[in-house]
Amino acid sequence: MKQKKWINLILFLCVSLSIWGGTKTVEAAETSLADVKSSGKLVIGTSADYPPYEFHAKLDGKDQIVGMDILIAEKIAKDIGVSLVIRDMDYDSLLPALEAGKVDMVIAGMNPTDERRKSVDFSDIYYQGGQFIIIRNEDKDIFTQKSDFSGKILGVQKGTMQETVAKEQIEDVKMMGLTKIPDLILALTTKKIDGIVLEEPSALAYVSNDKNLAFIDGKFDLDANEQGSAIAFRKGSESLVTAVNQSIAEIKEQNLIPQFIKKAGEQLIEGQGGNEEGDVKPIFSFWEYFAKGTGYTIFIAFISVIIGIILGAVLALMRLSKSKISRGIAGVYVEFVRGTPMMIQVMFIYFALGVVINIPALLAGIIAVSLNSGAYICEIIRSGLNSVSKGQMEAARSLGMGKVDTMRYIIFPQALKNIWPALGNEFITVIKESSIVSIIGVGDLIYQTKVVTAITYRPVAPLAVTLIIYFILTFSLTKLLNYYEGKMNHD
Repeated sequence: MKQKKWINLILFLCVSLSIWGGTKTVEAAETSLADVKSSGKLVIGTSADYPPYEFHAKLDGKDQIVGMDILIAEKIAKDIGVSLVIRDMDYDSLLPALEAGKVDMVIAGMNPTDERRKSVDFSDIYYQGGQFIIIRNEDKDIFTQKSDFSGKILGVQKGTMQETVAKEQIEDVKMMGLTKIPDLILALTTKKIDGIVLEEPSALAYVSNDKNLAFIDGKFDLDANEQGSAIAFRKGSESLVTAVNQSIAEIKEQNLIPQFIKKAGEQLIEGQGGNEEGDVKPIFSFWEYFAKGTGYTIFIAFISVIIGIILGAVLALMRLSKSKISRGIAGVYVEFVRGTPMMIQVMFIYFALGVVINIPALLAGIIAVSLNSGAYICEIIRSGLNSVSKGQMEAARSLGMGKVDTMRYIIFPQALKNIWPALGNEFITVIKESSIVSIIGVGDLIYQTKVVTAITYRPVAPLAVTLIIYFILTFSLTKLLNYYEGKMNHD
């Protein structure tokens, strides 16, 4: 027993050290202008929930990522002579994606703080605006300046400069950090928080589209080098930064920013399916988004379950084998995967392993969910095999059946009946937990829900639709599994 524990401990340390060491020793190289030109495309990372900087809009019958930042990026790509590729993900995943080489630059209304400059390079500031605080319209008499939020709860987008300055300049303020602005708006309207710190253009965009919201000028004291928006690059990308700065200089010289903001405002109104009077389409008119997200969710869950079953069966047999090494490897894998959050696993595979090999977001999501599911299915199958009496194996072998045939025709069919309910629960869990892949920009149901929320400025209705869709998926699967469980019980 002691020897087994030592083997497991050594294997666990080897796996952990190899993972840690691999991520430390391999770094993505800087992106040069020549690299971008040779690839023929400029890949930008953004978080498209921040109008008028960047946001989703339904234009010409299809979903597009548009806004002031996108117009700037389009000009930069045109000046360089390449096509523009946009990758949308959570804001706090943008810099990891940049450092992992998933994108060439990040343009997302990002402030070039001293802390960020330690890990990435920045362009010149292309837009400078104040910091506003969104409040409920009913609270206009309560909150008139930033000091009024002392002891109150302010919402901020995680990883932003607004989070830092609010903590430093408002005494005893409490913070709620979320990754998406629509989630913060929902928290504000449902009175979970008292205000949201946003840059002036974004604050104005949200307030102008919701009569229940208002804003005040935060009048935060900001360092001149940190105030404003700039484009982020990997360290050492001097040639690309120089080229981008040339485009920014032209934008400033030609005074294009006001034109870009005006264009973004027009896209905002059109993208909502509305008009100047503020009339908008009903939530179900955005059914294409929900249908697309549902398709991705089903696809990811189906593929992940198939791979998970195969992996789980192999791991279960390894854990039941007579080989100490096989048992040790399988045991370490199961304990490690079950002992770490799936969100970290998804991010590790996409970002950390992405430094070594460029894995697309969808594939990374499927791999992570499959590996996670395999660990749980392993234990389900192992318990099912152990539940079959050892006498079944002995009886089959005494009749001349080989070990493989015995497992295939005698043991596995009986074990399957025992584990079917638990296996069904795992299938349902995968459908729901696969939503975590939205953090790396995979267009599953949760991702599309956030897109619709950002387009319509209606935080509750898209969630209600998504709840119904998930219920239909899981309820239908439950009925299907119960049907086959009944058939097996009658066999």
